[in-house]
Amino acid sequence: MIDVAENMAHLADGVATACARAGRSAAGVAVVAVTKRIPLPLVVDACRAGQVCLGENRIQDALPRQGELAELLRGAGVGDLRVAWHFIGNLQGNKVRKAVGRFELLHAVDSLRLAERISDVAAEGSLTQPVLLEVNVGAEPQKHGLNRREALDAAVAASGLPGLALRGFMCMARFGAPESELRRTFAALRGLADEAREASGLPLPELSMGMSDDFEAAIAEGSTMIRVGTAIFGPRETAR
Repeated sequence: MIDVAENMAHLADGVATACARAGRSAAGVAVVAVTKRIPLPLVVDACRAGQVCLGENRIQDALPRQGELAELLRGAGVGDLRVAWHFIGNLQGNKVRKAVGRFELLHAVDSLRLAERISDVAAEGSLTQPVLLEVNVGAEPQKHGLNRREALDAAVAASGLPGLALRGFMCMARFGAPESELRRTFAALRGLADEAREASGLPLPELSMGMSDDFEAAIAEGSTMIRVGTAIFGPRETAR
């Protein structure tokens, strides 16, 4: 059996320890629980234990799960909880209309063209959609994301797009990378954000970086948002 509340307590301790080492407040790091393919009763357990920031990475899965979870929370007597849904996966252009207005934050906007499409749809509906630009810091060919120059240019361009609120940047470190490489990757994104603030005039407060296996290194380099699944719900095979 998976004790979600206990796992969350261990995670909170890990975040607090990493923040203390970095001379930061744990209040400055948000946890996005990655609920991809996690049975909804376990997600309810997490919500009841205080985890209401949830991340999904497929539109076709996320939208029905939003309604299903709301119904389960009502049935559990906690229907007044305000769940903040984040979209953390690759967003295809033909899914933008379904995504805009349904998520607190779109983490992985990987091109200026996609940002412009989001802007068009949001402005059409008189909405403001918060987003992050995804950066492929390690230039890994199998990953989505902008390179450094593209990210800087996109940040400047996005500052003038109606209906779009650029909040910062997101990246993924190389899986299995050693600590030294993780730190370099996350430090590079932090440095990019500093340059982008100066170039765009935007505050860009958010850095979405770090997952279950590397969030300590991400926090050390300034992450404000970690995306964690396994540390809360266990391996997906177990969770199912």
